[in-house]
Amino acid sequence: MSHDELVEAAKKEGKLVVYSTTSRISTAAENFEKLYGIKVETANLKDGELVEKISLEVGGGVNGADMVLCQDGARVYGELITPGYLVNYVPETLKDQIPEENQNPLVFQFVDKVFIFNSENSTDAPVTNIWQLTEPEWKDRVQFKNPNQEGVNSNFLTMLTSDEWSGKIADAYKEYYGKDIELTTENAGYEWMQAFFNNTVLGTSDSTIAENVGTKGQKDQLIGLFVLSKTRYVETKDLALAPAPDMAPFSGFYYPIYAQLTSNAQNVNAAKLFIEYLMTAEGFEPWSSDVGSYSGNLQVPCNPADKDMTYWAPRLVREDPQYVYENRAQVEEFVNNLIN
Repeated sequence: MSHDELVEAAKKEGKLVVYSTTSRISTAAENFEKLYGIKVETANLKDGELVEKISLEVGGGVNGADMVLCQDGARVYGELITPGYLVNYVPETLKDQIPEENQNPLVFQFVDKVFIFNSENSTDAPVTNIWQLTEPEWKDRVQFKNPNQEGVNSNFLTMLTSDEWSGKIADAYKEYYGKDIELTTENAGYEWMQAFFNNTVLGTSDSTIAENVGTKGQKDQLIGLFVLSKTRYVETKDLALAPAPDMAPFSGFYYPIYAQLTSNAQNVNAAKLFIEYLMTAEGFEPWSSDVGSYSGNLQVPCNPADKDMTYWAPRLVREDPQYVYENRAQVEEFVNNLIN
């Protein structure tokens, strides 16, 4: 179906219903409605709420969303894609612009969470190795959102236990301390988490953590792991924030937000057209207006003040939904024993 044919078919359908974990969907929906005259109803949900709502509605044969923007790859993979509640769609007009690894499931957006420090007195990162954050001098000076409150944080921690990342963490230990790590847990990923959470103050939102870390006039410099987009608070809230992009073996993590049709969508063509729109520079504008947001279509530029994913991806941990789905329960049990 050509773009024009899709537009014609979409206009014959009813109101498009979209569930999304990103609140900026409402702006994109307004812009889409102005462009095509197709009404869009959006609901902004937390990641777990969206998974549960789709499971209940689609699984129960109840008409709800026509499409979703969803995060938490582990639960999306295991609870929505595997049972067939979501259907992948890659716009024909954009297939050659979207890297194959971003096509199934279709990645609408990547978001990165980076170690960010208070930069009032210096823009030089105070740490260059993740093991430094486990040292006594950083006790209670590191902040991270409670992983039980956001699935992507748990996914990141789970990835650290993989062979690839636990090996890199062990290498970083040797690089920093000059000796091999002695394990008291299953691998170096678990070992680092154990030491990291001993020093870390857990927060309830990335916004609050950004404000805590970036407040000027601090006696002891703070650092946090939170979304890079919060560095906009430098301008909007007069905070002192700067990322630490060159830490060994990682400077944070990034995760996908997927665009998917629901298997019982009532307005399939309108949903397909909206996905096509979201994967263009015009459709992505509500997100590219800030740093820390990257389209799954690499032809769509990120914010000019940011660096693109060719810079960030090698510096960050990427979640593997299947690995995380199979291993997260074990890691969550381990982490909860540390933080509760």
